[in-house]
Amino acid sequence: MLSVILLLSGCYKDDINDLKNDVNNLKERMAQYENLLDVLNKRLYVVSYETKDGNYVITMSDGSKLSVRNASSFIEIGENGNWWIDGIDSGNKAIAEEGKAPKIAIGQNGNWFINDEDTGVSAAAQKGKDAAEIISVSITNGIMTFTFADGRTISIPANTPEITLTSPNGGFVLDKMRWFKVLPQIKYPVGATYKWLVNNEEVSSTADLLYIFGVAGTYNIELIAKNGVGEDSKTFTVTVNEKAYNNKITQVFDFLPAPGQFTNELPNGKITDTDETMRLKAETALTANGMVSLGGFGGYIVFGFDHTVINKEGNDFIVLGNAFNDWAEPGIIMVSYDSNENGKPDDEWFEIAGSEHNKATTIKNYEITYYKPETEPTNLNEPNYIRWTDNQGATGYLAKNQWHRQSFYPLWKGETLTYKGTFLKSNIYDKSGVGNNWANPAYEWGYADNWANGDVRAQIDISWAVNAKGESVKLKGIDFVRVYNSNRAEGGWLGEVSTEINGFKDLNLP
Repeated sequence: MLSVILLLSGCYKDDINDLKNDVNNLKERMAQYENLLDVLNKRLYVVSYETKDGNYVITMSDGSKLSVRNASSFIEIGENGNWWIDGIDSGNKAIAEEGKAPKIAIGQNGNWFINDEDTGVSAAAQKGKDAAEIISVSITNGIMTFTFADGRTISIPANTPEITLTSPNGGFVLDKMRWFKVLPQIKYPVGATYKWLVNNEEVSSTADLLYIFGVAGTYNIELIAKNGVGEDSKTFTVTVNEKAYNNKITQVFDFLPAPGQFTNELPNGKITDTDETMRLKAETALTANGMVSLGGFGGYIVFGFDHTVINKEGNDFIVLGNAFNDWAEPGIIMVSYDSNENGKPDDEWFEIAGSEHNKATTIKNYEITYYKPETEPTNLNEPNYIRWTDNQGATGYLAKNQWHRQSFYPLWKGETLTYKGTFLKSNIYDKSGVGNNWANPAYEWGYADNWANGDVRAQIDISWAVNAKGESVKLKGIDFVRVYNSNRAEGGWLGEVSTEINGFKDLNLP
């Protein structure tokens, strides 16, 4: 009797477990169905799909993921144009009407039928499934279709990116060493990756193309846009014309020297001047191969050219100064490119990270304020001439010296001047020990007015540029340069270290 009771008890437990499994399976199937309906209601589309952990994981255009048990068969059109079922070539040519999902069913003979034609591929694994179960997942003509055992279907768009490019009348034509920008329209961009090819060489992986041609000629351009469903591509040609350019500074956009012994001399500054008249004076000097002084720490100049300086392999340019053996007055170089195409230096700036950039003695985000003296001193070597304070808690004075009798403070400016930038510890020292022989050896590389102009160590590689976070950036070229004095140092009777600029040389031009 006891054995009968135990047997019945075991049967009840098995039945209960079977019912629980059936309920769980039903819940899972209903959840799949509800998820598909939710996708339809939200008008989402498929951007990729993969097999993972026993499921088809389908990524939708809003980033959500739909999971379908891969016990279902997967049907698609192969590269050879045939129907492929679960990775097997059916040998049957796929005929699918554009914009319509294929009709998929299991025939009386147990084979897969597509659009009422026998594929010859057995569907035995799907036969006999519950009506609510998905028996196949197919993707054709931009549609992913889920077919249930009872013949119902749910179709969701599975869109590849679609590229639209507008070509100007006469095609794309420009001069060499000018920016070439293409802004294609991309339909279904979610989840897409991009590849731009110039003469079959990949040059960019962004949706838009910003490129510069260094040599005249005809170029073949191709854009490939791809997601997990498929890809689209467009090709066109660009004609690049020869053009001669000036290898020098052609425009000064801004100029503000800090107090210094050459301020108001290089160029001549007067109390009646303005920022604009001083900018024009600096531009006149530099376009005629003259020289300007940036004064003490922070004094700066911004200039540009009649072409884009291309970032080629190796060094690209020199900011010309007047450095000589054992006497450098290094200026930090900032570079920018005309990303908004307005011809003005109002775009993001990048610092050329020279040899001192990451040293412990370098101070980032340094600020110094100079105070205009109430009167000019009678002592031509007045040590306490122009007071300064900085954001490091230090204070001091810029000394006057007898060799320069004009005011050292920019005459056209107000009572205080504040400059910001990266502070580099100067190498200055007294070689004599008695104050009559000062030296300021150059940094290793990466600065203006640091090495003699003919020294290879004066050359700059655009690839040294970093952004405001100190991260390396890959610039294709530059249109603007900003130089500012990086030192706050004095060399006795020689006066303060003041960066001088007397030109620019693009190493890509003769």
